[in-house]
Amino acid sequence: MDLAHRHGEISVRRWRSVAREALLVIDMLGDFLAPEGSLFIGAAAAGVERAVAGEIARAREQRRPVVYICDRHRPDDAEFAMFSPHCIAASPGAEVVPALKPQPGDLVVPKRRYSAFYGTDLDLSLREKGIDKLILTGVCTNICVLYTAADARMRGYEVEVVREAVASFDPAAHEFALQEMEKTLGVRVR
Repeated sequence: MDLAHRHGEISVRRWRSVAREALLVIDMLGDFLAPEGSLFIGAAAAGVERAVAGEIARAREQRRPVVYICDRHRPDDAEFAMFSPHCIAASPGAEVVPALKPQPGDLVVPKRRYSAFYGTDLDLSLREKGIDKLILTGVCTNICVLYTAADARMRGYEVEVVREAVASFDPAAHEFALQEMEKTLGVRVR
């Protein structure tokens, strides 16, 4: 089978890695990080963007796969009953912020729900590559990062969350989620 097949939007050619771990970059999108974004996380945006950029650079240097998890909703998505419309497919708010754009060989996984595993082939893609440890970065700590961490642990992955590379628009919920991941899910928070 030709590994140059398309997954999401980026070719997965060269995605094989000797590392058994992958970096997940969760929802580093315009609607969360740009001041005009519909769910802008506020003052935490600049710091989390810098920290995630550092994690991406380290992963590339160590030849670890970088996986972009991208919220992508339909205009009439049921989630908009709870949160204002955001990350609508093909809108600028659904795009990865320019400083963190995926590169050829990165995996891009669009999702419609909180967990990166729900309704996607993320688990299959990771297992095909022999990945058994995930390093999580991105937003929002108490929503998509938390539920992705929970689903990953339930699937048997070792999970690590980089404290400086996750953020939320709700600081109290951010701290609660970090504690919940560490104490209940057995996630290493560093």
